[in-house]
Amino acid sequence: MTEDSQRNFRSVYYEKVGFRGVEEKKSLEILLKDDRLDIEKLCTFSQRFPLPSMYRALVWKVLLGILPPHHESHAQVMAYRKEQYSDVLHALEVIRFIGEATPQVEVFLHMYRLESGKLPRSPSFPLPKAFEQYLNLEDSRLLSHLKTCSAVSRLPYELWFKRCFAGCLPESSLQRVWDKVVSGSCKILVFVAVEILLTFKIKVMALNSAEKITKFLENIPQDSSDAIVSKAIDLWHKHCGTPVHSA
Repeated sequence: MTEDSQRNFRSVYYEKVGFRGVEEKKSLEILLKDDRLDIEKLCTFSQRFPLPSMYRALVWKVLLGILPPHHESHAQVMAYRKEQYSDVLHALEVIRFIGEATPQVEVFLHMYRLESGKLPRSPSFPLPKAFEQYLNLEDSRLLSHLKTCSAVSRLPYELWFKRCFAGCLPESSLQRVWDKVVSGSCKILVFVAVEILLTFKIKVMALNSAEKITKFLENIPQDSSDAIVSKAIDLWHKHCGTPVHSA
């Protein structure tokens, strides 16, 4: 039996006996022990499995380029990053772009824009079109209802695709979505949006105006969030395939 087949057998066994994630955690720990972290393998792992909470911050920082792949540089680079954070925050305060009442999520967004020099919106952002495409494949009748109510153009796209569901999903569910986003798969956002519509189809179909539909979708019940994310990941794999480690 090859090493890969042994690993797959162990993964299936652990899942059947109720220890799902044990093997994945060990695999991640092996990746994190490398002197030079393999960014591609970390991306693939993050897209295939939820990151253990104890390693999530480190993996996100490496994948986002906040920390370099080399372990020995982490402490020094992190010190520089903290100074950089303070400088950018101070600059935004001096130019009165943020204040004490500015929500933290907006502060972080403004800091990113100041650092990157990017415009507030990207005219080539394709996710709403992709959302319509995949919703039509999964439930064309539901999409037709949204069009009949003139709701398609008024759905909470900013909440979904600009804020990446921050303020829509609870933190535990949000982290699983952001694992995929941070590792380079923004398309997961489309499938979370699609799954929200599919999960609450009966409720949405009973609403007959764009205003009512949008208001409901902006404040969906929180108790279904974990199931929504799990089903969204399944949809993502169904339409886009399952990422695999490259040789």
